Amino acid sequence: MADYSINIKRLYLFSFLKMSLFPMAIITLFWKDQIGLSIAQILLVQSIYSVAMVVMEYPSGYLSDRLGYRTALSLASILGICGWDLYTIADSFLSVLAAEILLGISFAFISGSDSALLFETLKGSSEEVYYARHEGRMNGFGQIGEACGAIFSGLLYTTAPLLPFFIQIAVWILALLLTRTLIEPDRQTPMPKSHIVEALQSTRYALVENRRLRYTLILNVILGLASFYPVWLVQPYMQDCGVPVTWFGPIWAVANLSVALAALASYRTHLRLGDKSIVLLFVLLSLVGYLGLGLVGGVWGFLYYYLLTCMRGLRGPMMLNYAQREIPSSNRAGILSLQSLLFRLGFVCTGPLVGKLADLVGVQLAFLFLCGAFALALPPAAWLFVRSLASERGPR
Repeated sequence: MADYSINIKRLYLFSFLKMSLFPMAIITLFWKDQIGLSIAQILLVQSIYSVAMVVMEYPSGYLSDRLGYRTALSLASILGICGWDLYTIADSFLSVLAAEILLGISFAFISGSDSALLFETLKGSSEEVYYARHEGRMNGFGQIGEACGAIFSGLLYTTAPLLPFFIQIAVWILALLLTRTLIEPDRQTPMPKSHIVEALQSTRYALVENRRLRYTLILNVILGLASFYPVWLVQPYMQDCGVPVTWFGPIWAVANLSVALAALASYRTHLRLGDKSIVLLFVLLSLVGYLGLGLVGGVWGFLYYYLLTCMRGLRGPMMLNYAQREIPSSNRAGILSLQSLLFRLGFVCTGPLVGKLADLVGVQLAFLFLCGAFALALPPAAWLFVRSLASERGPR
Protein backbone atom coordinates (compact mmCIF):
# COMPACT_ATOMS: atom_id res chain seq x y z
CA MET A 1 0.00 0.00 0.00
CA ALA A 2 2.98 2.32 0.52
CA ASP A 3 3.22 3.03 -3.22
CA TYR A 4 -0.48 3.74 -3.66
CA SER A 5 -1.59 5.30 -0.37
CA ILE A 6 -1.31 8.77 -1.91
CA ASN A 7 -4.34 7.79 -4.03
CA ILE A 8 -6.57 7.91 -0.96
CA LYS A 9 -6.08 11.60 -0.24
CA ARG A 10 -6.20 12.45 -3.93
CA LEU A 11 -9.46 10.54 -4.32
CA TYR A 12 -10.87 12.51 -1.37
CA LEU A 13 -9.90 15.70 -3.21
CA PHE A 14 -11.30 14.45 -6.52
CA SER A 15 -14.58 13.65 -4.79
CA PHE A 16 -14.61 17.19 -3.38
CA LEU A 17 -14.04 18.69 -6.83
CA LYS A 18 -16.46 16.48 -8.77
CA MET A 19 -19.27 17.41 -6.35
CA SER A 20 -18.41 21.14 -6.14
CA LEU A 21 -21.38 21.85 -8.36
CA PHE A 22 -21.81 25.62 -8.20
CA PRO A 23 -24.90 25.67 -10.47
CA MET A 24 -26.68 22.82 -8.64
CA ALA A 25 -28.51 24.88 -6.00
CA ILE A 26 -30.05 27.16 -8.65
CA ILE A 27 -30.11 24.88 -11.71
CA THR A 28 -33.87 24.34 -11.62
CA LEU A 29 -34.43 28.09 -11.39
CA PHE A 30 -32.03 28.59 -14.29
CA TRP A 31 -33.94 26.09 -16.39
CA LYS A 32 -37.31 27.64 -15.51
CA ASP A 33 -36.48 31.35 -15.55
CA GLN A 34 -33.61 31.65 -18.05
CA ILE A 35 -34.42 28.84 -20.50
CA GLY A 36 -38.19 28.63 -19.96
CA LEU A 37 -38.59 24.93 -19.16
CA SER A 38 -41.58 23.45 -17.31
CA ILE A 39 -41.16 20.98 -14.45
CA ALA A 40 -42.15 18.15 -16.82
CA GLN A 41 -39.46 19.29 -19.28
CA ILE A 42 -36.92 19.55 -16.46
CA LEU A 43 -37.50 15.96 -15.39
CA LEU A 44 -37.55 14.92 -19.05
CA VAL A 45 -34.09 16.49 -19.43
CA GLN A 46 -32.94 14.58 -16.35
CA SER A 47 -34.44 11.39 -17.75
CA ILE A 48 -32.54 11.83 -21.02
CA TYR A 49 -29.44 12.59 -18.95
CA SER A 50 -30.11 9.27 -17.27
CA VAL A 51 -30.51 7.60 -20.69
CA ALA A 52 -27.06 8.90 -21.61
CA MET A 53 -25.74 7.38 -18.41
CA VAL A 54 -27.66 4.15 -19.03
CA VAL A 55 -26.19 3.82 -22.52
CA MET A 56 -22.66 4.47 -21.26
CA GLU A 57 -22.87 3.20 -17.67
CA TYR A 58 -21.88 -0.42 -18.05
CA PRO A 59 -19.61 0.12 -21.11
CA SER A 60 -17.75 2.88 -19.26
CA GLY A 61 -17.27 0.68 -16.20
CA TYR A 62 -16.14 -2.21 -18.38
CA LEU A 63 -13.67 0.05 -20.23
CA SER A 64 -12.46 1.41 -16.92
CA ASP A 65 -11.65 -2.12 -15.75
CA ARG A 66 -9.71 -2.73 -18.98
CA LEU A 67 -8.07 0.65 -19.70
CA GLY A 68 -7.48 1.77 -16.13
CA TYR A 69 -9.37 3.81 -13.55
CA ARG A 70 -7.10 6.86 -13.94
CA THR A 71 -7.80 7.00 -17.69
CA ALA A 72 -11.54 6.79 -17.08
CA LEU A 73 -11.48 9.61 -14.52
CA SER A 74 -9.38 11.81 -16.83
CA LEU A 75 -11.81 11.27 -19.71
CA ALA A 76 -14.71 12.08 -17.38
CA SER A 77 -13.05 15.38 -16.45
CA ILE A 78 -12.60 16.36 -20.11
CA LEU A 79 -16.26 15.62 -20.84
CA GLY A 80 -17.25 17.62 -17.75
CA ILE A 81 -15.34 20.65 -19.03
CA CYS A 82 -17.11 20.37 -22.41
CA GLY A 83 -20.57 19.93 -20.84
CA TRP A 84 -20.36 22.96 -18.55
CA ASP A 85 -18.81 25.03 -21.32
CA LEU A 86 -21.84 24.28 -23.51
CA TYR A 87 -24.12 25.56 -20.72
CA THR A 88 -22.60 29.03 -21.09
CA ILE A 89 -24.18 29.33 -24.55
CA ALA A 90 -27.35 27.29 -23.92
CA ASP A 91 -30.60 29.06 -24.85
CA SER A 92 -33.12 26.29 -25.54
CA PHE A 93 -34.34 22.85 -24.49
CA LEU A 94 -32.10 21.19 -27.08
CA SER A 95 -28.92 23.02 -26.04
CA VAL A 96 -29.57 22.19 -22.38
CA LEU A 97 -30.16 18.61 -23.46
CA ALA A 98 -26.84 18.46 -25.33
CA ALA A 99 -24.99 19.78 -22.28
CA GLU A 100 -26.69 17.27 -20.00
CA ILE A 101 -25.86 14.36 -22.32
CA LEU A 102 -22.16 15.29 -22.17
CA LEU A 103 -22.36 15.57 -18.38
CA GLY A 104 -24.23 12.26 -18.20
CA ILE A 105 -21.47 10.47 -20.11
CA SER A 106 -18.90 12.21 -17.90
CA PHE A 107 -20.49 10.92 -14.70
CA ALA A 108 -20.92 7.48 -16.26
CA PHE A 109 -17.14 7.25 -16.52
CA ILE A 110 -16.77 8.38 -12.91
CA SER A 111 -19.45 5.99 -11.67
CA GLY A 112 -17.77 2.98 -10.14
CA SER A 113 -14.26 4.02 -11.23
CA ASP A 114 -13.45 6.17 -8.19
CA SER A 115 -14.82 3.61 -5.71
CA ALA A 116 -13.12 0.75 -7.56
CA LEU A 117 -9.80 2.62 -7.51
CA LEU A 118 -10.21 3.22 -3.77
CA PHE A 119 -10.97 -0.45 -3.07
CA GLU A 120 -8.10 -1.72 -5.22
CA THR A 121 -5.76 0.75 -3.53
CA LEU A 122 -6.74 -0.64 -0.12
CA LYS A 123 -6.91 -4.28 -1.21
CA GLY A 124 -4.32 -6.55 0.37
CA SER A 125 -3.39 -3.99 3.03
CA SER A 126 -4.37 -3.65 6.67
CA GLU A 127 -6.75 -0.86 5.64
CA GLU A 128 -8.92 -3.09 3.43
CA VAL A 129 -11.28 -3.89 6.32
CA TYR A 130 -11.86 -0.14 6.72
CA TYR A 131 -13.03 0.38 3.16
CA ALA A 132 -16.48 1.55 4.31
CA ARG A 133 -14.83 4.17 6.52
CA HIS A 134 -12.72 5.48 3.62
CA GLU A 135 -15.72 5.39 1.27
CA GLY A 136 -17.69 7.35 3.85
CA ARG A 137 -14.93 9.93 4.03
CA MET A 138 -14.80 10.14 0.24
CA ASN A 139 -18.57 10.68 0.12
CA GLY A 140 -18.26 13.18 2.94
CA PHE A 141 -15.66 15.22 1.08
CA GLY A 142 -17.93 15.12 -1.97
CA GLN A 143 -20.89 16.51 -0.09
CA ILE A 144 -18.73 19.15 1.60
CA GLY A 145 -17.61 20.12 -1.90
CA GLU A 146 -21.21 20.47 -3.06
CA ALA A 147 -22.04 22.47 0.07
CA CYS A 148 -19.13 24.84 -0.64
CA GLY A 149 -20.31 25.20 -4.21
CA ALA A 150 -23.89 25.86 -3.14
CA ILE A 151 -23.44 28.29 -0.29
CA PHE A 152 -22.86 31.33 -2.51
CA SER A 153 -24.64 30.05 -5.62
CA GLY A 154 -27.79 32.05 -4.97
CA LEU A 155 -25.76 35.26 -4.66
CA LEU A 156 -23.69 34.39 -7.74
CA TYR A 157 -26.87 33.65 -9.70
CA THR A 158 -28.53 36.93 -8.77
CA THR A 159 -25.30 38.76 -9.71
CA ALA A 160 -25.01 37.04 -13.11
CA PRO A 161 -26.96 33.87 -14.03
CA LEU A 162 -23.99 32.35 -15.92
CA LEU A 163 -21.37 33.06 -13.25
CA PRO A 164 -21.81 29.69 -11.44
CA PHE A 165 -21.26 27.90 -14.76
CA PHE A 166 -17.98 29.68 -15.54
CA ILE A 167 -16.69 28.81 -12.07
CA GLN A 168 -17.74 25.20 -12.68
CA ILE A 169 -15.54 24.98 -15.79
CA ALA A 170 -12.52 26.02 -13.72
CA VAL A 171 -13.35 23.34 -11.13
CA TRP A 172 -13.31 20.58 -13.76
CA ILE A 173 -9.99 21.81 -15.17
CA LEU A 174 -8.54 21.33 -11.67
CA ALA A 175 -10.12 17.87 -11.53
CA LEU A 176 -8.45 16.90 -14.81
CA LEU A 177 -5.05 18.00 -13.52
CA LEU A 178 -5.62 15.96 -10.34
CA THR A 179 -6.60 12.74 -12.15
CA ARG A 180 -3.29 12.76 -14.03
CA THR A 181 -1.48 12.37 -10.68
CA LEU A 182 -3.37 9.24 -9.59
CA ILE A 183 -1.51 5.91 -9.53
CA GLU A 184 -3.05 2.81 -11.12
CA PRO A 185 -2.74 -0.20 -8.76
CA ASP A 186 -1.36 -3.50 -10.03
CA ARG A 187 -4.17 -5.98 -10.57
CA GLN A 188 -5.01 -8.93 -12.79
CA THR A 189 -7.31 -8.09 -15.68
CA PRO A 190 -7.35 -11.08 -18.03
CA MET A 191 -8.58 -10.20 -21.50
CA PRO A 192 -11.59 -12.34 -22.43
CA LYS A 193 -12.16 -13.92 -25.80
CA SER A 194 -15.47 -12.10 -26.05
CA HIS A 195 -16.15 -8.81 -24.24
CA ILE A 196 -19.91 -9.15 -24.79
CA VAL A 197 -19.98 -12.66 -23.31
CA GLU A 198 -18.03 -11.54 -20.26
CA ALA A 199 -20.31 -8.52 -19.77
CA LEU A 200 -23.36 -10.80 -19.88
CA GLN A 201 -21.71 -13.20 -17.45
CA SER A 202 -21.00 -10.35 -15.03
CA THR A 203 -24.62 -9.21 -15.26
CA ARG A 204 -25.85 -12.75 -14.63
CA TYR A 205 -23.51 -13.06 -11.64
CA ALA A 206 -24.80 -9.80 -10.11
CA LEU A 207 -28.51 -10.25 -10.76
CA VAL A 208 -29.02 -14.03 -10.78
CA GLU A 209 -26.21 -16.07 -9.26
CA ASN A 210 -25.26 -13.98 -6.23
CA ARG A 211 -28.35 -13.56 -4.09
CA ARG A 212 -26.79 -11.18 -1.57
CA LEU A 213 -25.48 -8.91 -4.30
CA ARG A 214 -28.85 -8.98 -6.09
CA TYR A 215 -30.82 -7.83 -3.04
CA THR A 216 -28.14 -5.28 -2.16
CA LEU A 217 -28.49 -3.73 -5.61
CA ILE A 218 -32.30 -3.72 -5.45
CA LEU A 219 -32.50 -1.99 -2.06
CA ASN A 220 -29.78 0.47 -2.99
CA VAL A 221 -31.57 1.42 -6.21
CA ILE A 222 -34.89 2.04 -4.45
CA LEU A 223 -33.28 4.07 -1.67
CA GLY A 224 -31.32 5.96 -4.33
CA LEU A 225 -34.53 6.92 -6.12
CA ALA A 226 -36.08 7.98 -2.81
CA SER A 227 -33.23 10.43 -2.26
CA PHE A 228 -33.07 11.56 -5.91
CA TYR A 229 -36.57 12.81 -6.75
CA PRO A 230 -36.42 15.59 -4.12
CA VAL A 231 -33.16 16.89 -5.62
CA TRP A 232 -35.20 18.13 -8.59
CA LEU A 233 -38.48 18.84 -6.81
CA VAL A 234 -37.35 20.68 -3.69
CA GLN A 235 -36.34 23.89 -5.53
CA PRO A 236 -39.79 24.48 -7.14
CA TYR A 237 -41.32 23.29 -3.85
CA MET A 238 -39.45 26.03 -1.96
CA GLN A 239 -40.34 28.56 -4.65
CA ASP A 240 -44.03 27.66 -4.31
CA CYS A 241 -43.77 27.92 -0.51
CA GLY A 242 -42.34 31.45 -0.69
CA VAL A 243 -38.75 30.69 0.31
CA PRO A 244 -36.53 33.63 -0.81
CA VAL A 245 -34.16 32.78 -3.68
CA THR A 246 -31.19 34.08 -1.66
CA TRP A 247 -31.87 31.26 0.85
CA PHE A 248 -31.50 28.56 -1.80
CA GLY A 249 -27.69 28.44 -1.68
CA PRO A 250 -27.40 28.14 2.14
CA ILE A 251 -30.29 25.63 2.26
CA TRP A 252 -28.57 23.52 -0.39
CA ALA A 253 -25.26 23.85 1.42
CA VAL A 254 -26.80 22.60 4.69
CA ALA A 255 -28.42 19.72 2.80
CA ASN A 256 -25.06 18.61 1.45
CA LEU A 257 -23.34 19.08 4.78
CA SER A 258 -25.98 16.80 6.30
CA VAL A 259 -25.15 14.18 3.66
CA ALA A 260 -21.45 14.63 4.42
CA LEU A 261 -21.85 14.30 8.18
CA ALA A 262 -24.15 11.29 7.78
CA ALA A 263 -21.66 9.64 5.41
CA LEU A 264 -18.83 10.23 7.88
CA ALA A 265 -20.99 8.76 10.66
CA SER A 266 -22.20 5.81 8.57
CA TYR A 267 -19.49 3.35 9.62
CA ARG A 268 -19.90 3.93 13.36
CA THR A 269 -23.70 4.13 13.15
CA HIS A 270 -23.80 0.78 11.38
CA LEU A 271 -21.54 -0.79 14.00
CA ARG A 272 -23.75 0.54 16.80
CA LEU A 273 -27.17 -0.26 15.32
CA GLY A 274 -26.51 -3.42 13.33
CA ASP A 275 -27.98 -4.41 9.96
CA LYS A 276 -31.67 -4.67 10.84
CA SER A 277 -31.91 -1.43 12.79
CA ILE A 278 -30.02 0.72 10.30
CA VAL A 279 -32.07 -0.58 7.37
CA LEU A 280 -35.23 0.21 9.35
CA LEU A 281 -33.81 3.68 9.96
CA PHE A 282 -33.34 4.13 6.18
CA VAL A 283 -37.00 3.25 5.59
CA LEU A 284 -38.30 5.52 8.38
CA LEU A 285 -36.20 8.52 7.32
CA SER A 286 -37.47 8.14 3.74
CA LEU A 287 -41.15 7.86 4.58
CA VAL A 288 -41.22 10.55 7.27
CA GLY A 289 -39.29 12.91 4.98
CA TYR A 290 -41.76 12.53 2.13
CA LEU A 291 -44.74 12.71 4.49
CA GLY A 292 -43.47 15.94 6.04
CA LEU A 293 -42.81 17.55 2.66
CA GLY A 294 -46.29 16.56 1.52
CA LEU A 295 -48.21 17.67 4.60
CA VAL A 296 -46.39 20.63 6.13
CA GLY A 297 -45.51 23.08 3.36
CA GLY A 298 -44.85 26.71 4.22
CA VAL A 299 -41.53 28.51 4.41
CA TRP A 300 -40.03 25.89 6.75
CA GLY A 301 -41.46 22.75 5.14
CA PHE A 302 -38.17 22.15 3.32
CA LEU A 303 -36.63 21.05 6.65
CA TYR A 304 -38.10 17.58 6.08
CA TYR A 305 -35.83 17.31 3.03
CA TYR A 306 -32.93 16.98 5.44
CA LEU A 307 -34.27 13.62 6.64
CA LEU A 308 -33.81 12.32 3.10
CA THR A 309 -30.32 13.79 2.81
CA CYS A 310 -29.32 12.13 6.09
CA MET A 311 -30.64 8.80 4.77
CA ARG A 312 -28.62 9.30 1.60
CA GLY A 313 -25.41 9.89 3.55
CA LEU A 314 -25.87 6.95 5.93
CA ARG A 315 -26.85 4.58 3.14
CA GLY A 316 -24.04 5.15 0.65
CA PRO A 317 -20.92 3.78 2.37
CA MET A 318 -22.71 0.88 4.06
CA MET A 319 -24.52 -0.41 0.99
CA LEU A 320 -21.48 0.07 -1.24
CA ASN A 321 -19.35 -1.88 1.22
CA TYR A 322 -21.73 -4.85 1.04
CA ALA A 323 -21.67 -4.69 -2.76
CA GLN A 324 -17.86 -4.44 -2.94
CA ARG A 325 -17.44 -7.56 -0.79
CA GLU A 326 -19.33 -9.62 -3.36
CA ILE A 327 -17.67 -8.30 -6.54
CA PRO A 328 -14.53 -9.84 -8.11
CA SER A 329 -11.64 -7.45 -8.85
CA SER A 330 -11.64 -8.10 -12.60
CA ASN A 331 -15.17 -6.68 -12.97
CA ARG A 332 -15.39 -4.29 -10.02
CA ALA A 333 -16.05 -1.03 -11.87
CA GLY A 334 -18.32 -2.81 -14.35
CA ILE A 335 -20.65 -4.25 -11.72
CA LEU A 336 -20.65 -1.01 -9.73
CA SER A 337 -21.65 0.72 -12.96
CA LEU A 338 -24.38 -1.91 -13.41
CA GLN A 339 -25.85 -0.75 -10.10
CA SER A 340 -25.89 2.84 -11.37
CA LEU A 341 -27.40 1.64 -14.63
CA LEU A 342 -30.30 0.02 -12.76
CA PHE A 343 -30.82 3.24 -10.81
CA ARG A 344 -30.81 5.33 -13.97
CA LEU A 345 -33.21 2.98 -15.72
CA GLY A 346 -35.54 3.34 -12.75
CA PHE A 347 -35.40 7.10 -13.04
CA VAL A 348 -35.82 7.07 -16.83
CA CYS A 349 -39.02 5.05 -16.43
CA THR A 350 -40.47 7.09 -13.56
CA GLY A 351 -38.93 10.58 -13.65
CA PRO A 352 -41.08 12.08 -16.46
CA LEU A 353 -44.20 10.67 -14.80
CA VAL A 354 -43.27 12.27 -11.48
CA GLY A 355 -42.63 15.57 -13.28
CA LYS A 356 -45.99 15.37 -15.04
CA LEU A 357 -47.66 14.61 -11.73
CA ALA A 358 -46.00 17.65 -10.11
CA ASP A 359 -47.19 19.88 -12.97
CA LEU A 360 -50.75 18.55 -12.65
CA VAL A 361 -51.30 18.47 -8.87
CA GLY A 362 -48.45 20.57 -7.51
CA VAL A 363 -45.10 19.59 -6.05
CA GLN A 364 -46.35 19.31 -2.46
CA LEU A 365 -49.09 16.82 -3.30
CA ALA A 366 -46.67 14.92 -5.54
CA PHE A 367 -44.51 14.30 -2.44
CA LEU A 368 -47.52 12.61 -0.78
CA PHE A 369 -48.02 10.32 -3.76
CA LEU A 370 -44.33 9.42 -3.68
CA CYS A 371 -44.59 8.68 0.05
CA GLY A 372 -47.30 6.14 -0.71
CA ALA A 373 -45.27 4.56 -3.51
CA PHE A 374 -42.17 4.12 -1.34
CA ALA A 375 -44.29 2.80 1.52
CA LEU A 376 -45.18 -0.07 -0.81
CA ALA A 377 -41.71 -0.61 -2.32
CA LEU A 378 -39.26 -0.18 0.55
CA PRO A 379 -40.44 -2.72 3.19
CA PRO A 380 -40.22 -5.84 0.95
CA ALA A 381 -36.87 -4.72 -0.51
CA ALA A 382 -35.50 -4.10 3.00
CA TRP A 383 -36.76 -7.49 4.22
CA LEU A 384 -35.14 -9.36 1.32
CA PHE A 385 -31.84 -7.58 1.91
CA VAL A 386 -31.75 -8.27 5.65
CA ARG A 387 -32.76 -11.89 5.08
CA SER A 388 -29.90 -12.35 2.59
CA LEU A 389 -27.44 -11.03 5.18
CA ALA A 390 -28.76 -13.47 7.77
CA SER A 391 -27.74 -16.31 5.45
CA GLU A 392 -24.30 -14.81 4.75
CA ARG A 393 -22.48 -17.97 5.69
CA GLY A 394 -24.82 -20.10 3.66
CA PRO A 395 -25.20 -20.36 -0.10
CA ARG A 396 -25.40 -17.20 -2.17
